[in-house]
Amino acid sequence: MIGKLVKPLAGAAAALALLAGAAVAQPVASSERYIPTIWIDPDGCEHWVMDDGAEGYMDARQTRDGRPVCHRDVCGVFPTDQLFATDRAGISGEGRRRLENFFKTAQARSFIITGHTDSRASDEYNMRLSKRRAEAVARVANGVGAPVLAVNWYGERYPRATNSTAAGMAQNRRVEIICVK
Repeated sequence: MIGKLVKPLAGAAAALALLAGAAVAQPVASSERYIPTIWIDPDGCEHWVMDDGAEGYMDARQTRDGRPVCHRDVCGVFPTDQLFATDRAGISGEGRRRLENFFKTAQARSFIITGHTDSRASDEYNMRLSKRRAEAVARVANGVGAPVLAVNWYGERYPRATNSTAAGMAQNRRVEIICVK
C-alpha cells in the first residue's frame, strides 16, 4: 500500500522539483522495511519510533488520558502540611532543611517536582496553590545546585487517597519529587 502511494507522489515531487531547479529525493524502495521501536529520551520519557535507517518518524507515547509514558522513580514524597502552613506556599525552616538534605543526598541526574492538593477549594485555586508550592520546592533545589528538569502542578487532579476523609486529604496534600536517573 505504501509503495503504491509513494510512486505517484514521488513523480509529482520530481516534476515540482525540476520546475524549481531542486534535487529530487528518491522514493524508498519497496523492499526496505520500517522497524518500529521505542526511544527513551534522557528525561526518561518514551517515544514511538519508525525508522528505515535513512529517515524516520517519532511521536511521544502517551497514556489514554494524554500523559506521557515515562520511566522515572518517585524518590521523595513530602506532605505539604510538613513543609507549608495552611493556605501558604512559603516553606518552613524545618521543611527547607529537610528538602536541602534530600536534594544533596539523592542520587539523581535531575528532578521533576510536582505539586498536589486535596479537593477542599476550587479547582482553579488548587491549581494556583499547587503551582506556588512546587515552584517553592524547585527554588530550594536550585539553591543547593540540584538540577530541576521540570516543575508541574496538578491541584486536586491526581489524588493518592480519598478526599472524603481527613487522613485521605492529608495524603493528597503533597509535593512529589521524581528522580530522573
